[in-house]
Amino acid sequence: MEKIGKNGKPLRHLMTPLDMSVEELEELFDLAEKIKNDPDGYAHICDRKKLATCFYEPSTRTRLSFETAMLDLGGKVIGFSDASSSSASKGESVSDTIRVISCFADICAMRHPKEGAPMVAAGRSTIPVINAGDGGHQHPTQTLTDMLTIRSLKGSLDGFTIGLCGDLKFGRTVHSLVNAMLRYPANKYVFISPEELKIPSYLRAKLIEMKVDFKEVERLEDVLPSLDLLYMTRVQRERFFNEEDYVRLKDFYVLNKKKLELAPKDMLVLHPLPRVNEISVEVDDDPRAVYFKQVQYGVYVRQALIVTLLGLV
Repeated sequence: MEKIGKNGKPLRHLMTPLDMSVEELEELFDLAEKIKNDPDGYAHICDRKKLATCFYEPSTRTRLSFETAMLDLGGKVIGFSDASSSSASKGESVSDTIRVISCFADICAMRHPKEGAPMVAAGRSTIPVINAGDGGHQHPTQTLTDMLTIRSLKGSLDGFTIGLCGDLKFGRTVHSLVNAMLRYPANKYVFISPEELKIPSYLRAKLIEMKVDFKEVERLEDVLPSLDLLYMTRVQRERFFNEEDYVRLKDFYVLNKKKLELAPKDMLVLHPLPRVNEISVEVDDDPRAVYFKQVQYGVYVRQALIVTLLGLV
């Protein structure tokens, strides 16, 4: 049975990019482009609406991107940026928190270190819940950001050789992006990582089952000439149980100017950020480096998502 939100409209959440069909994604990206090209036309569409940002885990880009998106749409923002500043520190459950938040806000963006926590919240919420990252599981709005960036700068989302480099085991942005892009069947994938950080077995099994063209390699230099897109990721200290393993692997890949000379002139370099040292700052001025453009595209796609989930278009 379809659940109705407190605004009287069918309630919809975003837990993974797969919650939207390819057709819906195209509509979302078209809307994001309209907002990008005509910000004044959407500057008051969320007047009197409130976004709650419930971040149980530290974040800079994602939280500020959501808040900027809502403010630029004319809405207001409430919430918390750390679990210690919420009633979670007193033992309040996610279910209870979202029921309270639903009384105050019209839509919620939630980040949580535990996989599935936003899904639990969505089950009890009377407002749309957006998963802003749950553990090492999903990061759907980063994926939408990545896809909009590729679509805007390359013209489509199909027919590319995509290299994904770094922490492919724990990187939720990698898992989320690959799962979303698998619906565009002409893409090929090159997974570049040390043995300890290879893609999870479930994802490898899925690629094999779907007969997707992919390979796993260890040396970035060997595959750079064949790539249309390179998605760099950092080795995440917070996902390691052993500091020694983190220190050993954190500098395994560093993209610098010399390596980039091996890549095609029209290859794009993407990164979900934050960057540690896996991309040298000397690469930043190369026109192929688009990771700071990604940040701006992230605002547009979150604006489009907020407007869509609130039923304002």
